Amino acid sequence: MALARTRSMALLGVEGHVIEVEAHLGEGPAGLTLVGLPDTALREARDRIRAAVVNSGECWPEGHITVSLSPASLPKRGSGFDLAIAAAVLAAAGAVPPSTLHPAVVLAELGLDGRTRAVQGVLPAVLAGVRSGHTTFVVSRGNAKEAALVPGITVVSVASLGELLAHLRGEPIDQELFGDPADPEDPAPAERDRRRRPDLADVLGQPVARRALEIAAAGAHHLMMVGPPGTGKSLLAERLPTILPRLTAEDSIEVTAVHSVAGTLPKGSPLIVEPPFCAPHHTATRAAIVGGGSTRLRPGCVSLAHRGALFLDEAPEFARGVLDSLRQPLETGEVVIARSASSVCFPARFLLIMAANPCPCGKSGPACTCSSTQRRRYLARLSGPLVDRVDLKVELQPVAHAELLADRPYAESSATVAARVTQARERAAHRLAGTPWSTNAEIPGAELRRHFPVAPPALSILAAAMERGDISARGVDRTLRVAWTLADLAGRPHPAVEDTAFAYALWSGRAQ
Repeated sequence: MALARTRSMALLGVEGHVIEVEAHLGEGPAGLTLVGLPDTALREARDRIRAAVVNSGECWPEGHITVSLSPASLPKRGSGFDLAIAAAVLAAAGAVPPSTLHPAVVLAELGLDGRTRAVQGVLPAVLAGVRSGHTTFVVSRGNAKEAALVPGITVVSVASLGELLAHLRGEPIDQELFGDPADPEDPAPAERDRRRRPDLADVLGQPVARRALEIAAAGAHHLMMVGPPGTGKSLLAERLPTILPRLTAEDSIEVTAVHSVAGTLPKGSPLIVEPPFCAPHHTATRAAIVGGGSTRLRPGCVSLAHRGALFLDEAPEFARGVLDSLRQPLETGEVVIARSASSVCFPARFLLIMAANPCPCGKSGPACTCSSTQRRRYLARLSGPLVDRVDLKVELQPVAHAELLADRPYAESSATVAARVTQARERAAHRLAGTPWSTNAEIPGAELRRHFPVAPPALSILAAAMERGDISARGVDRTLRVAWTLADLAGRPHPAVEDTAFAYALWSGRAQ
């Protein structure tokens, strides 16, 4: 009888858990038994691993093999345990010294020919492994660059089971340890940068909407645009990423971890440094938007847009339940998905952009045949509690040809606006230094009133609106956050009267 062990990682959402993989070779009928709550994909590993071992030129051990994945109470899913199980089995059989395998964390899928394949979620798995004190990680070539994003660790990338065994035996390996050359189909970063990106200068007219987009980017405020087709709603939303600041190093790792779990990392450049932009179709289900799944819980669009923007075009066409499911992540910055077997939490701190036509027909002026009742019912698909969570509301009107020509010399480029947005964010970050928040939209209402008070003259317009019942307490907090962003954009230390007045006009949808 022989026993060997190594380690692998299990993911629940973006949280990794160290799994001890133990292989026991004993007497009895030939076979391999997996214990420790494996799913279907993991149970199928028995046949994959046996074929991979044989095709790698190794002898499959005789007798009965028991593989335990502990802690046994934690569900294990996916094929990322293949290489760890194969290595533990061969170490138990004496093919490699068990002592060389024990310190490593092994993450890779095996093909029938013994080659390793990349798996999803390597970055959050490595981060969790480092927090547990592990420093050596064995991954496939396709995951090497992703794993190497974590500093202070040793990454051993292997192309096959045979290469791992040679490494454990101390035999020479001809291939390099880190990664394959970049995929020739994936353009180099310089080539991608040369591609023309959308520019805010392409949108002529709509000065209030362009200003609102700048405020949304500067303070991470949610924005809703209402107007007939052709007024520039989609054009403005699609240009939001061009004025958002690049992600910080910490945010880049956090965003990359979410996309690693979802399997949406770009080839050749696993680190995401630009704010993500997600624009689902209006037929998307609730699971697609907030995340879910039956066997494997996956992040939805709200998490894929984490630290970036989520654009809902034709927002009233989304199902009412889908829209209302956004209310919790808009408030908390995370989404919790509960199932009978487990519950996972995905980050979801995103900037929401909604665009809507004013009526079902979408026409403007005399061409519109919708009654006032139809118009109210159409926009009423966006529930009051959801709209109340939107800081900026702008109504767009059709732009005349003469106005387009006149506005061309004054339309600012994305680079010009992005510079102001970056300066405003730096002022906010300096003011919020030492707090858990980095943008004005993140500050809780109680903390905003307690630590960042506004002068009484600037509050007079909001007090009057509350007396009339035109604004809720939540609306006051959101208006004050926008006022602070306006002050940051103007370089003022505190919001002035004009800042709160314009912020209230944007919140109520009356800005001109």
